[in-house]
Amino acid sequence: MTLLASRVKEVPVNRKEMAAETEAALKAAARRVFARKGYLNTKITDITAEAGRAAGSFYNHFASKEELLEALLGDIAASGDESALSESHLSDFSDPAAVRWHVAQYWDFYKEHASTMQALHQAAMVNDAFARTLASFGATQSADLNGHLAHVTAAGMRLPASTELSISMMYQLVDSFAQMWLLDPVPAGWTPPTDDEAIEALTRFVYRGFTGRDY
Repeated sequence: MTLLASRVKEVPVNRKEMAAETEAALKAAARRVFARKGYLNTKITDITAEAGRAAGSFYNHFASKEELLEALLGDIAASGDESALSESHLSDFSDPAAVRWHVAQYWDFYKEHASTMQALHQAAMVNDAFARTLASFGATQSADLNGHLAHVTAAGMRLPASTELSISMMYQLVDSFAQMWLLDPVPAGWTPPTDDEAIEALTRFVYRGFTGRDY
């Protein structure tokens, strides 16, 4: 192979790598800017400046700020799917350890992706289409737990409502509690829980709600 042919062959690979690097840089920059300014106050030029990229480069990867946020949502959804495949995953919700595992996973997930989760909630407040996207994400995450509650009824315990409603109550409780203590300003005079305290309190509340029992 001639030197010229070798260089021609390498160009597409280099361009692909550069494009992937730029996309990753834009996503990382967006998360940092969202954390500082909030999603609604962030401009595309804020993101490109943070990433050290030309303003026009943004549109080579995303059509809008909303599309970038959807890409971030896809990334965190994939991250959640990976944790569900972990060998430590527990699925029998008649066992409080399984409930705790899921609560802890979601709490840690929310904390790790706090800037993106905050941006998602802010975008949903002003964009109906994005509100539907976020609701669909929550429904998908909740649906994965259907089989987990079958263990509760199989053990002779009675759920507070149908499986779907019981799961939705758990999801809304944990999500709202995480938003309150990990994203929102702390109410005056209140002391934020430690991670362990939050996870333990949520676990006890959810387990008792599902089974009618304490542990």
